[in-house]
Amino acid sequence: MYESKKQYQYGTGRRKSSVARVRVYEGRTGAITINGRDIDEYFGLETLKMVVRQPLAATETLGKVDIVCTVCGGGVTGQAGAIRHGVARALLGVNPEFRAILKAAGFLTRDPRMKERKKYGLKAARRAPQFSKR
Repeated sequence: MYESKKQYQYGTGRRKSSVARVRVYEGRTGAITINGRDIDEYFGLETLKMVVRQPLAATETLGKVDIVCTVCGGGVTGQAGAIRHGVARALLGVNPEFRAILKAAGFLTRDPRMKERKKYGLKAARRAPQFSKR
């Protein structure tokens, strides 16, 4: 792994119930490590890998920075979205001029959609008990 002496930019990303802590190391090989595993090993679907790389592709930093992140909570799609949010925030520390590009693409906006809470008298958030006339 990386020693603590190495300089990096930090960003926290969130989506649904997933939280990603992202560190971007400048001038490296372009490796993306998630929870100690390579991105290809961690995410099976190609679309999820693409989601994570979107901020890098938009700012043309793909292959120029290393990304090390820790992600917990939620499912794979939520985790990919959280990592994307964290990478976008960390890239602002690398170069503040990226803000316009990332903002226009919508990578800096935290997705507010969350699971709705269960209400009393119901079986789920909106699912009512089965109705019977008799």
